Amino acid sequence: MNHRTILTILLAATVLSLSPAAAQIPDTQTRKINPVIKSRKQLQKENEDMKSEIEVLRQQLKDLEEQYHASDSIASEMIEIYEENEERGLDGLSPEDYTPELTDSLLNLWYRSRQFSGLGRSEDEEYNMDSVHFTSDVPDSILLKRLAAMNAYITLPYNETVKNYIILYSEKMPTKMAHMLALADYYMPIFEETFNKYNMPQELKYMAVIESALNPVAVSRAGAKGMWQFMYSTARNYGLKINSYVDERLDPVKSADAAARYLQDAYRIFGDWNLAISSYNCGSGNVNKAIRRAGGNKDFWAIYEYLPRETRGYVPAFVGAMYAFRYYKEYGLVPENLEMPAHVDTFAINRNLHFMQVSELVGVPLDLLRDMNPQYIHDVIPGNEGASILRLPSQFTTAFIDHEDSVYTYRQKELFSPATLENLRNAGTSSTQLTYVVKKGDYLGKIAARNGVSVSQIKQWNNLRSNNLRIGQRLVIYKGGAPKATAVASTAKTSSSASASSGQSGYTTYTVRKGDTLYKIASRYPGVSSNDIMKYNGISSSIKVGQKIKIPQK
Repeated sequence: MNHRTILTILLAATVLSLSPAAAQIPDTQTRKINPVIKSRKQLQKENEDMKSEIEVLRQQLKDLEEQYHASDSIASEMIEIYEENEERGLDGLSPEDYTPELTDSLLNLWYRSRQFSGLGRSEDEEYNMDSVHFTSDVPDSILLKRLAAMNAYITLPYNETVKNYIILYSEKMPTKMAHMLALADYYMPIFEETFNKYNMPQELKYMAVIESALNPVAVSRAGAKGMWQFMYSTARNYGLKINSYVDERLDPVKSADAAARYLQDAYRIFGDWNLAISSYNCGSGNVNKAIRRAGGNKDFWAIYEYLPRETRGYVPAFVGAMYAFRYYKEYGLVPENLEMPAHVDTFAINRNLHFMQVSELVGVPLDLLRDMNPQYIHDVIPGNEGASILRLPSQFTTAFIDHEDSVYTYRQKELFSPATLENLRNAGTSSTQLTYVVKKGDYLGKIAARNGVSVSQIKQWNNLRSNNLRIGQRLVIYKGGAPKATAVASTAKTSSSASASSGQSGYTTYTVRKGDTLYKIASRYPGVSSNDIMKYNGISSSIKVGQKIKIPQK
């Protein structure tokens, strides 16, 4: 029941509660013999009273809307967005808006050879999972037996589509799997603890494999970020902080907590984990529409053909990833040696702190600080804004405590000079450009609120002289604010060993440092892939320390 329906019922109840004369409805049963004739003045007064009651009801409805708006749940978004226009999904998009660019999880990234660089050609091959048919030496009977032995809380279907994804993860990408298996030792316990906290199936942790290959700084072409690939508006709705210093979508702990709450809300709506998982990829609106087209059937395979193409493979890929992580030894896969810290300690930081201060005074490698605290996008922990978390390998705990009194003042004037802080403020958060297609019932205020921007910004970006819109009109929207015309000359990261300078010909020059890969470099530049860098520079995936490469501006 939507807001308009509620309002109609309330108004009708109000009218019926008033006298027939006030409502101008003749009561033939009670007033047939002795009708009461009221003066014009009495009728006007009763009409004024009715208007007052209606205004009270409108205010109550407005208060109710604000309460729903304040709650961080899919249910509130469904009320605000989906019921306004049932063709739209969780993020206010129509099914036709869900292009591969908007749903490019690893289902797309892997097949387009963008997730890792420097791998063998056999893993760079692009597969059309809608038509490919893999074969394996492992018979179906064994696969079925192994799936049953997993005893998963979530139903694990098996058919040719699922089999294809099982073979893909287990046999077609050994190097990628070795990398993810190593990362899993560090990240999976975090996810398990999170889902346990909400009394949810632990198997949901494998969604991070599908979304980002367990890469905490993954960035999609549509601007989704982090291990759980949150878009800006959804991240904010679920309480993740995004500002000039922090993007908690990149925080493995907080983003996992937000993902758990999202999935919990989705499960409340659909009552089925496979549908909740699907909605994570394409939005609740698209899943609801698929259910309607399937005649109300809530079985995943019943609605399969009605889902967006990219979402159809999401549940099968989920099953394939879960299987591969459980039975990787049977396929001869060995986790890569990444030397992730076995034990981590956390510190509450209540003053501004720079990674360089910790690295040089405590001895923690700068790259390790970034890997363990990826949410701080400029190497600055903004403790002055409130308690912030610093994660350190336990072997550095004693050294940090010993230097805690002096670490904040070390190189403070240099690292926190007014010019540096101003540059950081100007840098803001990374901007994501979206094209929004105006739908029936849209107006600038609604579009602005949904995307976390202002009406004046939308008008400025699209050269609009009035607030008038037409259905089908395309609007350019920059989530996180419009990009700066010129690159920031000095940030925390450029003060470190990685040097990058802005060019005047549509590119940024980057100097390769120890430990860099094209994928790692590309992840620092939203919208840029390792393939983009190779094509732009005419190079292979092999790079060397000190080499200067050009990063194309997107």
